Amino acid sequence: MHNPKTKPNEFALGAFLIASLAIAAGALLLFGWLAEEVIKGDTNQFDVTVRGAVHNHATPLLTSIMQGFSFLGSVTWVLSFGLLVGCACFYFKRPRIAGFLAIAMTGASTLDYVLKLSFHRSRPVAFFGVAPSSYSFPSGHALGSLCFYGILASVLSDRMRPGKQRFFVWLAAVILVAMIGLSRIYLGVHYPSDVIAGYLAGAVWVTAVTVVDKILLDRREKKINLAKILE
Repeated sequence: MHNPKTKPNEFALGAFLIASLAIAAGALLLFGWLAEEVIKGDTNQFDVTVRGAVHNHATPLLTSIMQGFSFLGSVTWVLSFGLLVGCACFYFKRPRIAGFLAIAMTGASTLDYVLKLSFHRSRPVAFFGVAPSSYSFPSGHALGSLCFYGILASVLSDRMRPGKQRFFVWLAAVILVAMIGLSRIYLGVHYPSDVIAGYLAGAVWVTAVTVVDKILLDRREKKINLAKILE
């Protein structure tokens, strides 16, 4: 028996895969180019200019706000909130989402660690507080926050009807991720090129994980539909 939904679903999946691979390829190429520029020192002027421009707007109130945004991208917060989300997923019988988030964030953490060790870029002198002892390139806050909040936005929007709700969920995620990256530049613990590289690396990783998840989900749905047809 022919299922009329099969072809539209396959077309949508194909379009999604093509778009995702294009995004991942573009982000990977840009990351490679930026990494080369950093190694050659060609981003130094850009980094100094942007750092100075951001620091010129520093105020005590703004510093407190930026420290708050920076905390929302920290390992402590992401791990704590991630565990809370995971528990909620199991409570509502959505273990697959919890597993997807755990795999994505474990991979993001590993990727950040490997890249930092690969490039050995020293941290800039912090404007506020003390810079972490880890290497600077890429920004782990930028990479991790894009993966974490991007996945949460994707999960939430998938369960909403198309419209304003989805738009505002994604808008909130984009603003939050952008402010976390900006906070790292404002506090002086990262160069702007570190933050951009973090976003690019995060985009490659989260796109790859999402593609694999979509393929596995499509196969699962096909098996379920086949079982229903054979009943």
